[in-house]
Amino acid sequence: MKRIGITVPFDGLSLLEHREPLARLCEAGYGEVSTGEVNALDGVTPLILFSAWQPQLTLSVGIVSAFTRGPGVLAMTAAAMAEAAPGKARFGIGAGSDRVVEGWNGIPFAKPYSRVANTLRFLRGVLATGRAERGAEELGSKGFRLTRLPEVPPQLLIAALGPKMQQLAKAEADGVILNFLSPGDVRLIADHTAGTARELDAPLEVEARVFVIPGSDSAAELAARRHIAAYLTVPVYTEFQRWLGRGAQIEPLLEAWNGGDRKRAVELVPDELVSDLFVMGTPAECAAGVARYLDAGVDIATIAFLPPFGRELSAREQVDFLCAMAESV
Repeated sequence: MKRIGITVPFDGLSLLEHREPLARLCEAGYGEVSTGEVNALDGVTPLILFSAWQPQLTLSVGIVSAFTRGPGVLAMTAAAMAEAAPGKARFGIGAGSDRVVEGWNGIPFAKPYSRVANTLRFLRGVLATGRAERGAEELGSKGFRLTRLPEVPPQLLIAALGPKMQQLAKAEADGVILNFLSPGDVRLIADHTAGTARELDAPLEVEARVFVIPGSDSAAELAARRHIAAYLTVPVYTEFQRWLGRGAQIEPLLEAWNGGDRKRAVELVPDELVSDLFVMGTPAECAAGVARYLDAGVDIATIAFLPPFGRELSAREQVDFLCAMAESV
């Protein structure tokens, strides 16, 4: 069944101020809340709190880095999520980026594919039986045992930018998380992984983060351009866009950004890239944009809501827009 989720928490609200907005979003039809983990709050604490208020919600962390927590701590964290939301916990892992892992956390960003693959295999065994059947030795983990097993293990998802990670997700994960892509790119990735043998009985769930900005004026476009320039100049995202065939499109902005001219880089973001990677407009127009991802093969479209540049939107305004969107999907 196709689903629509929402990225939380909202800017401008403390965690404890989310109770009423969450109730409104659930009434509007949103059944899943998702978090990221970059440099604001951790990705798990908000979900645990929100599940106490709305226990019917599916909790999706997307993602925690396989580098910034040790394998044992990752297993305990995933088990806690699964216990808080039995049968409704989705634990997303990925490499992260060199900026987050090495630059901010001082951990060498080495062999990201191997790190994610072995972490997935480690978690699969530990969360099911308490002990790792695969991956522990490669991660340097010796003798770990999870003594409090969740009644229902969480789904394990992989954030996949590169083709190898996409194939890993198709073969061994319960789901794949995609980011910074268009509906057409979803089909490209499906075609790329079509020949990958599936090791699990259940079908692979495809989740995509969809960036939504209210309005279609210059402020909305500038917010999109700034977001694109900040993210697509990170090497892992740069390589993903090149793999998708956008190398020529992003080269000028990369040159300006790496040369220290951030303003020029924002100006050089192509119009086509904005329309490909962002959904903008009225609630009905944004709902139609999200629907295009679902029609392209996405099972879960997770909305990441961004305000137009220079405009502060209250939490109520954000929730009002999202609820209006839900009526149109």
